[in-house]
Amino acid sequence: MGGLLLLVPLAYLVVMLGSVQEHALGVEAAARHAAHVLARSDGHAEGIGEVQRVIAAVAVEYGMDPAALEVAVTCPGAHSGCPEPGTTVVVTIAAQVPLPFIPPVLGLDQLASFPVEATSAQRVSRFWDGS
Repeated sequence: MGGLLLLVPLAYLVVMLGSVQEHALGVEAAARHAAHVLARSDGHAEGIGEVQRVIAAVAVEYGMDPAALEVAVTCPGAHSGCPEPGTTVVVTIAAQVPLPFIPPVLGLDQLASFPVEATSAQRVSRFWDGS
């Protein structure tokens, strides 16, 4: 009987850590691919559209809701826009990982969640033509 009392929390811990790990890998992959796509895009508008498609595809692949992801794109040192030739594109993606088996009653599912975040940077070629 004592073994069963220890087995249930241990099994829940394994499921919970698996879910957190899946989301952590998902936001890392989404940030990395989004930064790469934006740095290699042919133009700003086309790049942003492609980034949204890449993030949605990666989110679905890792079992996340693409609409729940928070995406921030910056270009430190850029003067006229992002991306700009010779600058660095920095993409940060954040998500909330809901704990498994927590019902959405009284907002418990929102209280029982872990934040995960990933940042990726890609250098834009100085010969990049964003026209």
